[in-house]
Amino acid sequence: MRRTILPASALTGAAALTLALAGCGTDSGPAGPELSVSGAYMPQPVSADMAAGFLTITNKGGTRDRLTSVTSAVAGQVTMHSTVGGAMEEKTSFAVPAHGRLVFKSGGNHLMFERLKRKPEQGQRVTVKLTFARTGPLTVEMPVRSATYHPSTGN
Repeated sequence: MRRTILPASALTGAAALTLALAGCGTDSGPAGPELSVSGAYMPQPVSADMAAGFLTITNKGGTRDRLTSVTSAVAGQVTMHSTVGGAMEEKTSFAVPAHGRLVFKSGGNHLMFERLKRKPEQGQRVTVKLTFARTGPLTVEMPVRSATYHPSTGN
């Protein structure tokens, strides 16, 4: 690991304190969350006011995180849901495990885009902002696929 050493005179009070505290740790502890998103898509909505969204969040880091909110300019509200045993339940957050994945897929966890401001059409992209408890937000471009699209077949 390469470290940069700055003279203490170059740092202001808060920066010096932050740097001093950062030096107190060791490199042997778990790495923070390292999040990435893959497989994002929205089936073309069949109604004018609601749509679903799916994606996978992968955490390669050694610390868990939590997805706490999702927003998009295309919808008045984006909510997160889980489906277990056929029952859908709205969630306020989802865990993203260390060295693991959080999967949003048809029939399971999913995003609901409510009060659509415009109906997304196949071939367009919808921008989504994912907010996490520990790491900064991630912005994702979600392609709009056919209403019957299934990721395992690509159709």
